[in-house]
Amino acid sequence: MGISALKPLGLALVVLGAVFASSAGLAQPKVVIYSSNDDTLHKLVFTAFTKETGIAVEPVTAGSGVVVKRIQTEKDRPGGDIVWGVSRSLLETNKQLFAPYRSKHHEAIPPELRDPADLWIGTNLHLMVILQNTKVLPEGQGPKAWADLLDPKWKGKIAFTDPANSGSAYTTITMLVELFGGGDAGWAKVKQLIANTRVLNRSSLVFQGVGNGEYPLGISLEYAGHVWAAGGAPVKTVYPADGTLAQMEGVAIVKGGPNAEAARAFVDYVNRKDVREMIIKGTFRRPARQDLDLAKLPGSMPALSALKLLPYKEEAWTAARAATLDKIKDMVQQTR
Repeated sequence: MGISALKPLGLALVVLGAVFASSAGLAQPKVVIYSSNDDTLHKLVFTAFTKETGIAVEPVTAGSGVVVKRIQTEKDRPGGDIVWGVSRSLLETNKQLFAPYRSKHHEAIPPELRDPADLWIGTNLHLMVILQNTKVLPEGQGPKAWADLLDPKWKGKIAFTDPANSGSAYTTITMLVELFGGGDAGWAKVKQLIANTRVLNRSSLVFQGVGNGEYPLGISLEYAGHVWAAGGAPVKTVYPADGTLAQMEGVAIVKGGPNAEAARAFVDYVNRKDVREMIIKGTFRRPARQDLDLAKLPGSMPALSALKLLPYKEEAWTAARAATLDKIKDMVQQTR
């Protein structure tokens, strides 16, 4: 439906998120967003965006691989305008499906977190961390590094998401293969770690399990620890001393999408400084833009410069995903 399309008064049109201007029967402009983000973040951002711009949001939500597959399938007749919340690897390997647009906040995003041809731009960073329930496991008795989790004393006490069901869990395992020496040596130590874990089907079960004290430790994402702590749970976010990974997620405009003007408005909105502050306050998602003083915002998250960040062969591990998941599955079965 075009932004200026007129509809006769009294016509009932059912479109998710769309509202009609009451005075003239003018259809509200909309943007269709394919997203792998969660409903809490959607509600926060989409509601504020619509209130400010008058553009209704029609969300289509699924896992990142599913939403990208849909864009691939629809490439000759796109149904969406935006893809949001998918990894740099997926954005980079599918950039032929995106339309170039230089965001108004281009200069606030480091060059390594945006496409040189402006086909995608980073929005937030996920850090791989250890969560600790300090009521079950006193703060000073917890692990300080990934290597500490190999100790047999933690067997059955570390919650972890099945990498077959979680992109971040897959990234964590493959990051640790490299950290622990790579090759057979790295995989041997990863197998030790897997032997100590309780492998759960969903990421939310890890958050909940640590938050409610079912597990003293969990391998998770930065924002989850801060969300639970803000809600009153005795959860500490441990940034491993031996290093971690900052994994980017971003946004792109679908080439040939039906609402290009509204799509550009959303790209500008979602990376605006005050909007990123709102997102931190509501969901603790670390922004890709680096000009916010995180220490003065909820969560008091450390600056990237204060952390040891590890290199990661994202494209290589993405290409090897199927075989690697089979290897991880075998290790899980062997260590139960």
